[in-house]
Amino acid sequence: MNKNYDAIIIGAGIIGCCTAFEMAKKGWKTLNIDKLAAAGYGSTGYSCAIIRTHYSTLDGTALAYENFFHWQDWPGYLGVEDELGHAIFRQCGCVIMKTPANNGLKHMIGYMNALEIPWHELRPEDILKKMPFMDLNSYSPPKLPDDPAFGEPNGGSIEGGLHFPCAGYMSDPQLSTHNAQRAAEAHGAKFQFNAEIVAIRQDKGRVTGVTLADGTDIDAPVVINIAGPHSSKINEMAGVAETMALTTRALREEVAYIPGPQGFDIENEGMISSDSDVGSYSRPEVGNRILVGSENPECDPHEWVDPDNYSTDPTDQMRYQVMRLAQRMPTLGIPEHPTGIVSLYDVTPDWIPIYDKSDLDGFYMAIGSSGNQYKNAPVAGKMMLELIESCEKGQDHDKEPVTYILERLNRPLDLGFFSRNREINNESSFSVLG
Repeated sequence: MNKNYDAIIIGAGIIGCCTAFEMAKKGWKTLNIDKLAAAGYGSTGYSCAIIRTHYSTLDGTALAYENFFHWQDWPGYLGVEDELGHAIFRQCGCVIMKTPANNGLKHMIGYMNALEIPWHELRPEDILKKMPFMDLNSYSPPKLPDDPAFGEPNGGSIEGGLHFPCAGYMSDPQLSTHNAQRAAEAHGAKFQFNAEIVAIRQDKGRVTGVTLADGTDIDAPVVINIAGPHSSKINEMAGVAETMALTTRALREEVAYIPGPQGFDIENEGMISSDSDVGSYSRPEVGNRILVGSENPECDPHEWVDPDNYSTDPTDQMRYQVMRLAQRMPTLGIPEHPTGIVSLYDVTPDWIPIYDKSDLDGFYMAIGSSGNQYKNAPVAGKMMLELIESCEKGQDHDKEPVTYILERLNRPLDLGFFSRNREINNESSFSVLG
């Protein structure tokens, strides 16, 4: 049984669905294939869904700010109703602590000013006015509880921070993906779930389609790998992994879900907090609770895993993240066995994604994005459309990188920034708010 499409998109996470939406609007006959039961059931559904405008590079900052406006008017961007309703953008703002590790955020201030992104300087007293439960002693470098110096101030203090009002989070990342699926379907896109791809077919250096585990062949002259933590396996299947300068790996991560600081309405008055001094980040959640993740400091081991064979059981790491944050928030309760989620990031060596073609004609990639690119999904879909259409018309993206114009900012973005063959970008923070 053969089926024919203009493009097959491997994966139905938020970027896969937004890419389908953008391509379908331009008349592409697309099919998203996902081995899970529904859109957003993989790493997207476990995302903290943080929307922020600060980033460690100028191009990354511009891309994040462009996306902010799509999330702020999510139903308007999609233009389609969903029988389940729309996910809601909660614009709570974000505060980042100034620390020696981030050089007092001087580079970030330069990016904000260059792009005219709203931000405010926070003195220590300003931080305490917004969040009176804070302890502004310095505890760096981040440590694990078995370190004798854990929980002991180092004699310094937090010098202040930056407040970004154009930040928040989506109420339900899985629902937002369903929203994007419905928007794509309204323009003719198709989706197939519970379907595992076992082969990427090709002929004479050109991709020709995929084969499913049940033996079904589906033909398409364009195949796009947006498989999240499984992206490296898909690249190996396509035979393109060995020719790439950068690869991706699946990284196991834990996020705690606990009551917020006592005596403070963090659900309605709290903000996203990024704190490299203690190596933890947090964001408000409904029910006056917070999500607590790791900023991946040196003390936290990186657990690289097979995305088809890893433990989803919480470990002591989840509690350690909470304990580190409790240094900053002394009234934070520390459950002996905190609840939360365990899922995967898809990570490149510099934690910047790959939006690119491959050495196999017609085979494209939007990978290395799980854990850091939820916020960029709408424009990532637009960039992938621009990249694919330009390459399919004959442009050699490796020699003459495609330029995408950020519509709201009216700013060019060189897509070579996201090349599979780039050198590791040392401007990266090598961490995320996942």
